[in-house]
Amino acid sequence: MEERTRAYLRGRFGDHYRQASVTPPPAANEREWGFIPWTEGPGETMVRHRSLLDLGEIEDFLGRRKPRHVYFSAGRYDEPSASTMSDKGWRNSDLVFDLDADHLPSVVLGEDSYAEMLEKCKDALLRLLDFLEDDFGFEDLTVVFSGGRGYHVHVRDERIRHLERDARREIVDYVRGIGLEFDELVDEESVAGTAGRSSPAQKRTLSTEGGWSARAHRHMLAVVDELLAMEEADALDRLQEYDGIGEGKATAALNAARSNYEQLEAGNIDVHPAFYQLAKILLHEVVAADNAPIDEPVTTDTNRLIRLPGSLHGGSGLEVQRIDREDLDAFDPLVDPVPDTFRGHDITVEVTDGGLVELDGDSFTLEAGNQTVPEHVGVFLMARGRAEKGKE
Repeated sequence: MEERTRAYLRGRFGDHYRQASVTPPPAANEREWGFIPWTEGPGETMVRHRSLLDLGEIEDFLGRRKPRHVYFSAGRYDEPSASTMSDKGWRNSDLVFDLDADHLPSVVLGEDSYAEMLEKCKDALLRLLDFLEDDFGFEDLTVVFSGGRGYHVHVRDERIRHLERDARREIVDYVRGIGLEFDELVDEESVAGTAGRSSPAQKRTLSTEGGWSARAHRHMLAVVDELLAMEEADALDRLQEYDGIGEGKATAALNAARSNYEQLEAGNIDVHPAFYQLAKILLHEVVAADNAPIDEPVTTDTNRLIRLPGSLHGGSGLEVQRIDREDLDAFDPLVDPVPDTFRGHDITVEVTDGGLVELDGDSFTLEAGNQTVPEHVGVFLMARGRAEKGKE
């Protein structure tokens, strides 16, 4: 990044901060703070181990220092500005989740556009919130668009703030479906024996109420619906694509599903041994489809620094934005976080990496060279290293 570009962005970030309202997190004075300035050179240097007392009022600090990135700690400490973690005196930590589109299995890097990546990341976010709200019953949640390629969720529930790394890893494993065994999801109950059997039989069911068991049940029923809507030959071919399901088991499983649909709806998977085997196989699809592919180190690290909502992301020029839960479905990460400071006028940039830019409801295909573009597009390109500031 050239000095002209760096100076321009630093100045415009400062203009934004002087008119913005930024709300610090709860217990802000107990947290460590860090920031990355607009320094010269290819790398970024983090200034950290600061307390709010060191920085001063957060809005004054942002307007005065005009940082490229701003962070605060998930952890709360006795001495947040101590230079070593051991000297800080850890009290407790928020539970923080990070979803980054770059790390999603569904994203194809180099093929998916920025908009497509963010759409897939939002889908993953909704799955994560399903776990946090429905499975764990957390209520004190803050959802944040990171300003870059993903989302953060902060959980400040009193029940989890004192959890250490191992306990947090168990939560990670649960939402990612790591180590999930089918037998753990199945409820067994004794039922009256049939004629010729003196001992009671075991009936195996999937709960339809919630958790991974309900997810497995929903997926199983969706597969059954799809099979029953097919021509029989196609359905049998589809079933035989699964390992261990030959023609005989495929026929038995399909007939069992057709004859016992109401029982399957109620969660009974013991309608036939072949169907039970199919349900067990489908668990792998359930985990792949329904898990929340979070960044594990962020959640397990009780000292993690995370972006400050209301600040600007120095790699995009977009705002790190809190999203009210009821507004999440309508939230557009390519429109809502565009700062008003950068709207309404054009600037000249020297595009070094042309191509598609989708921002603020518009789409631009830019070629390399001098281009006049809306400022929010120019800031985005410069912050991402795709352009330098041109001479006006």
